[in-house]
Amino acid sequence: MRDLMNLMGKAKEMQAKLQAMQEEIAQMEVEGQSAAGAVKVTLTGKFDMKKLEIDPSLFKEDDVEILEDLILAAHNDAKVKVEEAMQKKSQEMTAGLPLPPGMKLPF
Repeated sequence: MRDLMNLMGKAKEMQAKLQAMQEEIAQMEVEGQSAAGAVKVTLTGKFDMKKLEIDPSLFKEDDVEILEDLILAAHNDAKVKVEEAMQKKSQEMTAGLPLPPGMKLPF
């Protein structure tokens, strides 16, 4: 019975840590870029685009498709960074827990 109470206490503690981590991730902002920084996208931890910066030198009528591709590349770069940060935070939180390999916590 004592083990069950201990396990329930740890589960409650883990739940509180998970909630705090989710709030921390939601508050973070990550910048992705393409074309050596000529296009920059800032995403929140919830993948909401917060900011888009485009160097004025990229505004040419015949290069619209290139600019669109650069925006997508910057967005994807920021998305990967958010996902990496989320993974790092969850690994820090679950360090020492006997979770099966590849198990992801719900976000």
